[in-house]
Amino acid sequence: MAISVSLATPVNTILAGVESAFFAKKVREAEFQSAPVFIIGHWRSGTTLLHELLVRDERFSSPSTFQCFAPSHFLVSEWFFRKFFKWLLPGKRPMDNMAAGWDRPQEDEFALMNLGLPSPYRRIAFPNEPPIDLDYLTFWNVDDAARHQWLETLRRFLLRVSVATQRPLIVKSPTHTGRLAMLARQFPDAKFIHLTRDPRSLFPSTCRLWRSLDEAQALQSPNGDEPAMHEYVLDCFRRMYEAYFDACEQVPSQRLIEMRYEDLVADPVESLRHIYDTLRLADFDSVEEDFCRWAETEHRGYQTNRHRLDAATEKVLLDRWGEYFRRYGYDRPEHESHNVETT
Repeated sequence: MAISVSLATPVNTILAGVESAFFAKKVREAEFQSAPVFIIGHWRSGTTLLHELLVRDERFSSPSTFQCFAPSHFLVSEWFFRKFFKWLLPGKRPMDNMAAGWDRPQEDEFALMNLGLPSPYRRIAFPNEPPIDLDYLTFWNVDDAARHQWLETLRRFLLRVSVATQRPLIVKSPTHTGRLAMLARQFPDAKFIHLTRDPRSLFPSTCRLWRSLDEAQALQSPNGDEPAMHEYVLDCFRRMYEAYFDACEQVPSQRLIEMRYEDLVADPVESLRHIYDTLRLADFDSVEEDFCRWAETEHRGYQTNRHRLDAATEKVLLDRWGEYFRRYGYDRPEHESHNVETT
């Protein structure tokens, strides 16, 4: 991994210079086709599923995996890597077996990290060290200059993606959940879709996510410290949702919709119709047939993995994530079983 990073660095630097020389004016004059739509919610709450579904509508676009992994030069290099270097990526994501590829929609958080901004994702490189940049989950303790630089870098990256796609953007990153207030101010007309999921599924699935990423991407061998992993997941959730709950009441209802993962999976077509109609994204009837076809083929037989959450862990979740349980109805009897589903 260290050798690969070292070899890629001069290539990235040279290509970034080439892009700057040929696209500087175009990027400087770029404008969004329309305000972006942000998909937010905790990791493993269905944000990737919804992201993949919404960009099936060809009227929208999204930052691609290549754009997020090579954010400084994708305007000049993406076509080449898509054509000749497909083999560099696995066919499936390591944490959930969803399809992977240079052209698949991706989290813009990876692009921001690769552009040098502080990000909690930097812990993936050194998972045995104390977590870093957790203040950037909320911006609450970040000074004005650093916050402005971070948000401006995000805006410039999304503008460059808009130059490449020439379509409105659907943006997805769980890390944006606690940044709702800042994003709503930075993008005054942006719309937000917030997904929730039963914490009894969310917690073990998120732990599995981080373990998978640590094993595949780290620059050191993960030490397998389960208590530390559990505390990290618990603390990130607390930070994100303290900020989200503080901000969501201030965002007008026509700009923010909340949806449960369980409802999305149970009836994806009607869930998508509700999103389109509430946020006034576009005409849903013109794409309903494609979504129905997906639901009848790819979604049919979709099953989640089942895990048993021990009573002690469930009690910790109820104690520390209690407001989330109550706010989204996961404390009601139909969610009381210790048998939970996780993907």
